Amino acid sequence: MAAVMETTIGGQLRSLIMLQYIDNRIDQVKKLRGDLPEEIRDLEDEKAGLETRIENIRQEHKEIEIGRKNSARDIKEAEALIKRYDEQQMQVRNNREYDALTKEIEAQKARIEAATNQIEETEGSALESEATIAEAQARLAELAGVVETKKVQLDEVLEETQQEQAELEARRKKAEQFVDSRYLRAYGRLRQRLRDGRAVVMLERGAAAGFAVPPQRQVEIRQHNRIVACEHTGRIIVDKELYEATTKDKGF
Repeated sequence: MAAVMETTIGGQLRSLIMLQYIDNRIDQVKKLRGDLPEEIRDLEDEKAGLETRIENIRQEHKEIEIGRKNSARDIKEAEALIKRYDEQQMQVRNNREYDALTKEIEAQKARIEAATNQIEETEGSALESEATIAEAQARLAELAGVVETKKVQLDEVLEETQQEQAELEARRKKAEQFVDSRYLRAYGRLRQRLRDGRAVVMLERGAAAGFAVPPQRQVEIRQHNRIVACEHTGRIIVDKELYEATTKDKGF
């Protein structure tokens, strides 16, 4: 049977109260899970970051190794050229040729020095990279254990609460059908904006959600013939008696 929406303001107030009451229960169920889902996400983000870091370091290490091999090849080639130039110097016919070969030998010695320095620098980088990878891998192993433990804890809580949440979600879906679309959209926006998710609050001892309500507004709220919003927070304020009567003996 299709839901019959109450079109009076009083009827809409009761529907909004019921929707808020169900949402409060859903929020309580979710709180039972604590911060576990967020903690798990944070840990998995850290894990992914470490894995990316290790991969980047390994790629850098490969590039360093290529550079080291190139430097070693430069040294070998320079040493061979120096040997050849030394032999050619023994056979030159004039000082000009001798000086030219001397310059070539000096250039190759400079090449050897630069390549040697490069190898020494890369060896230091390689050792540092290995230490960083070892540290990251140790943290990954630690994270794996922590994540697994927290997932087990979350699964246990989910098993205890998911049936109750499913029932509440079904009731919420049904309760939405009794709320006018205008008020439902406003309610949804308030729920998203307000930290505690309480879009509908009771008027108690002249105040609602910690803010004093002017006497004239209190009268309007108790008359149940208009939607009254808190001028400070935008929350919908309802009469306490109406709230309690609406939510009394609902079986959950």
